[in-house]
Amino acid sequence: MSFVDAQAGPSGPTGPSGPTGHIARSSSAESLLENLLNEIELPLAGRRAGKVRVSWDLPSDSEGPRRLFVTTDRLSAFDRVLRCVPGKGQMLNELSWWWFNDLSSVIPNHAISMPDPNVLVARSATPLSVEVIVRRAITGVTTTSLWQRYQAGGRKIDGHRLPDGLRKNDLLPSPLITPTTKAEAGGHDEPLSESDVVTQNLVIAPIWAIVRESALALFDRGEQVAQAAGLVLADTKYEFGIDAEGQVLLIDEVHTPDSSRYWERSTYEARQGLGQEPESMDKEIVRRAYADRGYRGDGTPPVLSESVWESVASGYRRAFERLTGTPLQPVEPPTQQRIIRALTMHGILKDEN
Repeated sequence: MSFVDAQAGPSGPTGPSGPTGHIARSSSAESLLENLLNEIELPLAGRRAGKVRVSWDLPSDSEGPRRLFVTTDRLSAFDRVLRCVPGKGQMLNELSWWWFNDLSSVIPNHAISMPDPNVLVARSATPLSVEVIVRRAITGVTTTSLWQRYQAGGRKIDGHRLPDGLRKNDLLPSPLITPTTKAEAGGHDEPLSESDVVTQNLVIAPIWAIVRESALALFDRGEQVAQAAGLVLADTKYEFGIDAEGQVLLIDEVHTPDSSRYWERSTYEARQGLGQEPESMDKEIVRRAYADRGYRGDGTPPVLSESVWESVASGYRRAFERLTGTPLQPVEPPTQQRIIRALTMHGILKDEN
């Protein structure tokens, strides 16, 4: 399996700052271009480009405004797009759809339908200005991670008092909520305490009370499913928004290997006892590989071996299949043409023939 670089470029006038990207062509990459979804254009208004997802406005239905999201194969870490990984967009989109259905009794979410493996039709919502990270373990290699700040001597972190003597990747007695800001493109998210969220007027107190209660309940359910699948859910990120009726919704993605750390449960204790890193099935494989090369997000990232990217693709797939209990179904290459056909069939795009 080979992988192709996706280098971020400036966004166009139709959306906020974010990667448009291009495929860096190489002698081994030409035949793989059609198998990667790096960028897409659709004849819809209101285009916005994020690091991984591209979205457009859709006409309102009886319940209000809607939006269409396409999940690409781009992988981002350290607040930048690094590569395209074949099949990643399908895995993220289908897994989020599975979780949105599973978690709908905890809190309403924005998901409406999935007309294509890479596409989600969702309720429009105004995102809250913070991301909500729930941590069950002390880990991470980025400068804002819980472990890096603890290792540097911090004991009161994001409003939580941590004891001495913790080791990297130790499980915490109970999950901790550690919010962060949402940085502009090129910037880094900044950690916050829960009290900061309210005192800095990032989220009003009544909304934050709903968010924190929901985040802990979502994580509890995530841990239950992960444990049944033989996995440890070490931490995860949630995003919430407010819809046109003022209702708090779970949005973006949920419990995917992009937004969560998943570890193999059967070997966790033995590896922790030996001081070894857990067997990961998530984006931390990439972060650790870069950190081992001395890179933590500043400057030009070094080139990683293809084996790292193969491990990422394999880990994402194993997490998907273990969590859902179903194999990932092969689809046609996630090309723009396939997506347009699906959207036309579902009446989202007009048939020009």
